[in-house]
Amino acid sequence: GASGAVGSPSLVARVGGEDYFTDENRVLKRDPQQDYHLEYAMENSTHTILAFSRELHTCDTNDKSITESTVRVIWAYHHKDMGEAGQNYHGSNRGTKSLRLLNPEREEVSSASLPYFDLTNKDVPVPDKDTTYWCQMFKIPVQHEKHHVTKVEPLIQKGHENLVHHILLYQCSSNLNDSVLDYGHECYHPNMPDSFLTCETVIFAWAIGGEGFTYPPHVGLSIGTAADPLFVLMEVHYDNPSFTEGLIDNSGLRLIYTPVLRKYDAGVIEAGLWVSLFHNIPPGMPEFVSEGHCTLECLEEALGAERPAGIQVFAVLLHAHLAGRAIRMRHFHNGEEQDLLAYDDEFDFNFQEFQYLKEERTILPGDNLVTECHYNTVDRIRMTWGGLSTRNEMCLSYLLYYPRINLTRCASIPDIMEQLQFIGVKEIYRPVRTWPFIIKSPKQYKNLSFMDAMNKFKWSRSEGLSYNQLVLKLPVNVRCSKTDNAEWSIQGMTALPPEIERPYKTEPVICSSSSCLNCCSFLILLCIVYITASTIGNTESFV
Repeated sequence: GASGAVGSPSLVARVGGEDYFTDENRVLKRDPQQDYHLEYAMENSTHTILAFSRELHTCDTNDKSITESTVRVIWAYHHKDMGEAGQNYHGSNRGTKSLRLLNPEREEVSSASLPYFDLTNKDVPVPDKDTTYWCQMFKIPVQHEKHHVTKVEPLIQKGHENLVHHILLYQCSSNLNDSVLDYGHECYHPNMPDSFLTCETVIFAWAIGGEGFTYPPHVGLSIGTAADPLFVLMEVHYDNPSFTEGLIDNSGLRLIYTPVLRKYDAGVIEAGLWVSLFHNIPPGMPEFVSEGHCTLECLEEALGAERPAGIQVFAVLLHAHLAGRAIRMRHFHNGEEQDLLAYDDEFDFNFQEFQYLKEERTILPGDNLVTECHYNTVDRIRMTWGGLSTRNEMCLSYLLYYPRINLTRCASIPDIMEQLQFIGVKEIYRPVRTWPFIIKSPKQYKNLSFMDAMNKFKWSRSEGLSYNQLVLKLPVNVRCSKTDNAEWSIQGMTALPPEIERPYKTEPVICSSSSCLNCCSFLILLCIVYITASTIGNTESFV
């Protein structure tokens, strides 16, 4: 039969019934510790299916532990059996795909007979530039009677899977009229329509590599009432690093809904670091950690006023850009750290989707939520700035929860003054409240902007580490937003981050057969799917 391979950065293979691995030279070697067990094998004229099981943690240095993080599954096969001379080269019969093997099962409700509506761009000319954010206003067609959206699916134009990086759907002011529907425009542009400024509340988020999202059976996205979105803004992030000309896009979202109401209305909270130049990462750093705080002050005010019993989080989307390597959402209650709310220690920029939580998590007034992002800038010679481009960075978490309350954003901005002092700035010409501001002294930075001065500073790894330790301790400016551009009273206040143990203390790995009790079915399903797919012509290469 054909040979198959599966694994992560350290490839693990099932070849001729034995466990193999590969090193940095990509040469297959027989693993002296055999941890993979063949459960089932079948071959016909068109397909080869291999089903195997293994423990989640084998404690074999040649194996990759299987966790809730992203796993890069690499497959390769040859049409001929392995001979005495060893394995045959797979040629173009190879590929890779990022997956979450341990995503919890979710109850799927058939949506085949349910009504839906599409929100799609119409022949958008994607500019031949690195990054474009395109905004289009839509009117929800379901009005006058409450319904629940039960599923949202991406509609990505064929061939544009790498062009469309993410899609955000915002709720806008209900006081708009149909004249705002006439045309789309670049977002965050000086000439964009004023109506776009009324759209601040995120109601759904999708990112590259993700699939459709199904709400739990007891929760739905409410539409059709006066409190629900009537006008929505769809923001599409186009990533065109090759500056390709003549691209026309018609991507968007499909919303499937039902008149049979669920028990709870879903809400979305954007948490983490406010996207701004105050978030910055030095060059040449193998690891740099940024933290965005959903502060106890914001949650105390918002939840205390609207939901003292707390909210239930059921899914989280962790979001960063190209320098991102790992993201964790840490949860503190009464100052005590709880289990991680969500994490991805193998973050893949090209695979970002909502993670369903194994168990819903209660967030109470006075809790702290910390979005912790790990970056690698070894290949960069200039500062990396918080911003919209994929070459800029973000550190965000989108929390799906119920019941819906009037809290849309719970984020923070690090204090800027000590960042300036770290590189030796003594005086600026204008108050820090305005941007951009110009440095007055010392002489080497005179008349430079903050960005220019940070780039001029001679960064070493030791300086970068010291800077990282500084920014993690800085007071933060609280962002605590409601719908319709309103703010909770804590907005703009200064708060101190919680006492955080760094690095995060992970659970000890248990190497026993019991660790495989829940893994076998996941791995069997994986093998059947990807080996079958490999025979149908998927030839994505890996290196």
